[in-house]
Amino acid sequence: MERFRILIVDDEERIVNFLRTKLKACGYEVITASNGVQALEQVQAQEPDLMVLDLVMPKKDGFQTLKDLRAFSSMPVIILSAKGADVDKIKGLGLGADDYLPKPFNPDELVARIEAVRRRMQPLERRVDTGPLCLGDVTVDFHRRTVTIKGQEKRLTRIEWLLLSELARNSGRLMLYEDLLARVWGPEYRNDIQLLRTWVSRLRYKLEDDPEGSKLIRTVPKAGYILDHSSE
Repeated sequence: MERFRILIVDDEERIVNFLRTKLKACGYEVITASNGVQALEQVQAQEPDLMVLDLVMPKKDGFQTLKDLRAFSSMPVIILSAKGADVDKIKGLGLGADDYLPKPFNPDELVARIEAVRRRMQPLERRVDTGPLCLGDVTVDFHRRTVTIKGQEKRLTRIEWLLLSELARNSGRLMLYEDLLARVWGPEYRNDIQLLRTWVSRLRYKLEDDPEGSKLIRTVPKAGYILDHSSE
């Protein structure tokens, strides 16, 4: 069986060497890049399973690298950066990062977050559902793992699909913040409500004409979200 391959993208050689040693000791295959241009070349040539991405780099910074990557790949990305402000975290998640860990960091926490991403990838292969779910103009096909709006297929990232499928399987029922976070990201994320809000906002913008006045995904203040099947 092939080992899980991780691409480390960072221009700090000491960080790269440290992470390479740590992740190899944990059983991962590791490849590296020192800037965004090299990173995208490695993605095409080596087909890694996950990217650990710095933000401040020469030639092409992490934000632009992530934006360019999402044009052709839904590969999981964990941002690892000294830019730890909320605005940077929200921007990174908004561009499609799966997780964000500020420097300085605990290497064991990074490994735990990588394992959490791997767990999120597995249910896509294990779960089989029959029959599409129609929610007004939106149709969710669990078997094909596709979403169509007025007959046109809409491309979702892996996290967006996982989030929508959890809401859709429980349509009409309140999904608490903590339960959604645990199911989509893992139990260690149960309290990261800002993470959930960011991804729900992204999902609304892809599914609805008026995401600010969302009728499909309703917010229950201080509790959670409901996918409203009354629009069927």
